[in-house]
Amino acid sequence: QVQLVESGGGLVQPGGSLRLSCAASGSILSIYFMAWYRQAPGKQRELVASMQSDGTTKHTDSVKDRFTISRDVAKNTVYLQMNSLKPEDTAVYYCNEVIRSPGNNSPRLYWGQGTQVTVSS
Repeated sequence: QVQLVESGGGLVQPGGSLRLSCAASGSILSIYFMAWYRQAPGKQRELVASMQSDGTTKHTDSVKDRFTISRDVAKNTVYLQMNSLKPEDTAVYYCNEVIRSPGNNSPRLYWGQGTQVTVSS
C-alpha cells in the first residue's frame, strides 16, 4: 500500500507565502508523475502544477511566476512553494501521484487527504 501525507497548509495574509509538502510512503518502486490540485468551495477541482519523472514541470497560468513545484527524490516528497498568495488561491490543495509498487505490472493513481489553504486579511 502507498500513502500520501500532505502538510503545510494554513491561514496566510495576502502577499504571504506557504510551502506545501506531500510525502509518499509504503511500497514504492517508481513515481511516474506528481501533481498538485486545488478545489475551492463551489468549484471544480483544478490542476495547479505537475512534474513528470524526468523533472519536466507545468504550472497553470493563474499561478505562474508565483507557485513552484519541486521534489526531493530521496524523500519521495513533492513540494508546492506558493508566493504572493491571493485570496482567490484559497482552496483545499491535494497532491496526486502515479506510483508503481513492487509486484504490480501497472502503476496506480493515489491522492492525498487534502490540506486547507486560506488567504485572508
